[in-house]
Amino acid sequence: MQGLAMRRSILAAVIAALSFVLPVADNAQAQVLVLINRASQTMQVSVDGMYRYSWPVSTGRPGLGTPAGTFHPQRMAARWYSRIYYNSPMPHSIFFYGGLAIHGSYDIAHLGGPASHGCVRLHPGNAAVLYGLVQGEGMRNTTIIVQ
Repeated sequence: MQGLAMRRSILAAVIAALSFVLPVADNAQAQVLVLINRASQTMQVSVDGMYRYSWPVSTGRPGLGTPAGTFHPQRMAARWYSRIYYNSPMPHSIFFYGGLAIHGSYDIAHLGGPASHGCVRLHPGNAAVLYGLVQGEGMRNTTIIVQ
């Protein structure tokens, strides 16, 4: 009888402890949705279904288009330089399809129109915000949709 009471007491303590820990863990599992519209050259970002940001982007120019589809980040690099295109800086890169990434670009005059070799270019400040969001919530909790 005494053993049963002790097990119940331990079980109650574990359940009480988990009730404080689990809500915190749920908050760390926010779902990030990055929606890229090639026609309007815009990106919308939402977290757990709540709209957060809308930014102009540059996707792939004719003949070098950004592929349509649903993707998840494959890898991330805060500092990256293109090995193919003149060692061009690609700050806050979120690679989502082979060598294609969402990344910052200093060629901000072309944002809002197709200009890249297939990547999705953002203003460097916006790229840093997106990178921090994806890093904080996790790559597996991030979905990238290119329309």
